Amino acid sequence: MRADRLVSLVLLLRQHGRLSAAALARELEVSTRTVLRDIEALSAAGVPVYAERGRHGGFALLPGFRTELTGLNPDEALALLVAGSRRGAQAFGLGSALASAMLKVVDALPESYRDTAAGAAERLLIDPETDLLSRRLVAEEVPDAIAAEVLRAVFAGHKLRIHYAAMDQTPEWRTVDPIGLVTIRDRGYLLATRSGADRTYRLSRILAAEELAEPAQRPDRVDLDRAWQERSTRFRAGGDQVTVLVRMNPARREELLGTALAVHAEEADTEEAGADGWLRLEVTFQDARHAEWALWQLSTGAEALAPQWLRTSLHNRATAIATRYEISS
Repeated sequence: MRADRLVSLVLLLRQHGRLSAAALARELEVSTRTVLRDIEALSAAGVPVYAERGRHGGFALLPGFRTELTGLNPDEALALLVAGSRRGAQAFGLGSALASAMLKVVDALPESYRDTAAGAAERLLIDPETDLLSRRLVAEEVPDAIAAEVLRAVFAGHKLRIHYAAMDQTPEWRTVDPIGLVTIRDRGYLLATRSGADRTYRLSRILAAEELAEPAQRPDRVDLDRAWQERSTRFRAGGDQVTVLVRMNPARREELLGTALAVHAEEADTEEAGADGWLRLEVTFQDARHAEWALWQLSTGAEALAPQWLRTSLHNRATAIATRYEISS
């Protein structure tokens, strides 16, 4: 909404002192022309904003000007509830609301605390786009229009019609009763029921969404943490699970445990000659593809001892790679 943008523009000028039209456009995610129109609107409304010419010029407010327009709108209040995770705000389509809300929070602080708070914020970096190995951590994209429709249905308690693309299936429309939203790492999920049965939908796979007027069939209160744990348990117990006997370097143990569904046994490997300090584990994976992927990631740091089909699959994959990179003599 333009009114929210105008307030954000004023708050940006209050906190930074002077900003160019280009800088304001970047912060507000609009065009420079829109910023100039907004500046004109503020001036017409009596806000003392003026332009400074020159190389380091820009727009600024007259010294001492203060606005009391610091009230939070519902989206901004909601954004603060998930502000502990920047990815949470992005996953639910609340990124811009979070930025706007934080501007208002800083502006509402007493002047004596404002600089301290701003300085402290500069010394905190949460969820950067790359890790220490420069691997880019890309969050799943959820279009704002879809996220907004899902949010409205969840909070209003209305049924939701979604066009959903389940893995390896043709997208289809389905009507669900939304219960709540969960974000884990960089993914957002909708917890819902469909014809009374529990369902979990990944937000990034929702191609379209429509809030319906009909009330959702759901309990008045919900323990989302418990609901998520129960669904996670059922998910891990389902599918074509496979159990694998693995011999591995203890330095790679945490990587394996981070992806396996369960570890049933673990002991020092004393059967191989040399007693190299490796471990022998019996672990369960979701299915055959999951097991092959997990062991392949460990490279020479692990060896699948059983079942034989997994050893054969990994051998064939390694042979194909070796053939691809064979060096001609």
